[in-house]
This record gives sequence, C-alpha cells and structure tokens, in this order.
Amino acid sequence: MPQSPESSNTTIKFADDPIIIGNIIKDDESPYREEVKLLTEWCAANNLSPNVSKIKELIIDFRKGGRTHTPLNIGGTLVERVSRFKFLGVHLAENLTWTINTSHLVRKAQQHFLRRLRRVNMPQQLLCNFYRSTVESNLTGCITVWYGSATSAERKALQRVVKTAQHIIATTLPPIRDIYDKRCLRKAVNISSDPTHPSHPLFQPLPSGKR
Repeated sequence: MPQSPESSNTTIKFADDPIIIGNIIKDDESPYREEVKLLTEWCAANNLSPNVSKIKELIIDFRKGGRTHTPLNIGGTLVERVSRFKFLGVHLAENLTWTINTSHLVRKAQQHFLRRLRRVNMPQQLLCNFYRSTVESNLTGCITVWYGSATSAERKALQRVVKTAQHIIATTLPPIRDIYDKRCLRKAVNISSDPTHPSHPLFQPLPSGKR
C-alpha cells in the first residue's frame, strides 16, 4: 500500500480492512484527501475496486461552534459519514466515549451458557476454561484501548458480569481492572523494548536509567 510523506496521516492495514487517520491541522484537509486519493489510485493500479458503499468516514472534532466539513468523494460517490463504527471488534464513537462499546460487550458476555453447563454438573475447571475463552475474552478485547477512558458506571457493569460468573462457577475470577493493569504493563514493556515501534520514543528512562 502507498505511504504518504505527510506526517499528519496514519494508515493502518489489517488484512483487507485498511483505515486512514488524518490529523487536520489549521483546517487544511488537503493532506488527508491526498492520502485517500493515493489509496484509491493504488487500488486501481492493482486491479482492486473499493466498495464505497461500505466505506465510512468518522470525524472527531471538539472545537466549539461546530464546523462544516466537505463530504469525502471517492470515484464520484460520496462516502457515508457516521457518528460511530466498529473496527476490529471495538465500537468507536465521534465523541470518544465508550458507552456503546461497553454496552455491546456486556450484552455479548451475558449470552453465555455457564448456567446451563453448571446444571449438567460440568466440572469447575472446565467451567473456568469456558469462562476464560468465551466471556473474559469478549469483555477484555482491546481493553488497553478503551478501559482507561471508561466511566465508573461502565466499569461496574463489566465487573457485574464477572461477579455473576463467579457465583455460577463458585470460584474467584480475576477482576477486569487487574487484567487491564497487567496488559497495560505488558504492552508498555513490549513497546519500550522495541525501537521500531511507533510509540517507542514515548517511553524514556528516568535520569537514573533504572526505570
């Protein structure tokens, strides 16, 4: 895929699901629109045809007074502008809140079959394994991205799912907060030890060099 020299843009590609992030500076949208143009031309040169009906544009703008943003056009078709969309399992909203994402996770986690499995006398260890693979994995998907900005009410809603599972399985399960802390620490260690990671410069050692 093409890479624009503009530092204000970031292109993320996961399988066949790319996303372009444009940081609009001083109301100059030209670098962002040029990035979209380059991607469109690259697709055409490689016999690929973007399905514009599935492409969405999400604008995050916290400036007061509201601004009018020119619609994005690809191949003569206007790209739909949305207030939220789902990317790699995470629901992103234009106001950068996580209410929709958390509600979705809680509803999905509550659809498990722990109670039914308990009724048929499944061993506790198997119940724990089932919880870790189907419930906890859903509740903590990409947790390092959103949990830190979740509200107290949203965190409590997530933890209530864990408490319910604890009651059914009759054992202690790791709190969501502990999982979040552990994964953040692991992520920080990985980034700080990888000089090629884009966020590596953010982790500078203290003057003592010990940490």
